[in-house]
Amino acid sequence: MMRKPVDTGDPDRLYTVTGGRSRADDSFDLVTLVVSECAPVPGMQSEHARILELCRHPTAVVEIAAELGLPVTVVRILLGDLQDTGRITARHPRAAPSVASMPDSALLQEVLHGLRNL
Repeated sequence: MMRKPVDTGDPDRLYTVTGGRSRADDSFDLVTLVVSECAPVPGMQSEHARILELCRHPTAVVEIAAELGLPVTVVRILLGDLQDTGRITARHPRAAPSVASMPDSALLQEVLHGLRNL
């Protein structure tokens, strides 16, 4: 079974969409949730407007890229534009707590024993 090559889009179109920029904002990873802070305005770049429409509810960067049919790097550049102008906010998922910050297993055993005695 042959795999189809990934379509990264027309290079000329991608150059136009990003204004020739190739450096993405590192603050957006694939699972960062993006939320619109305003509605699109007339004259706004169509990709920016589409992102604002998509992100009325928290939406992951990877989902935005899939919906727009654009590479994640290009989407990260566009998100950086919108964040710089205060049109979106980014919510980074909380990291799992470290083992060191977890309660001691002996304490948990005591709590469990106390609950069973209720």
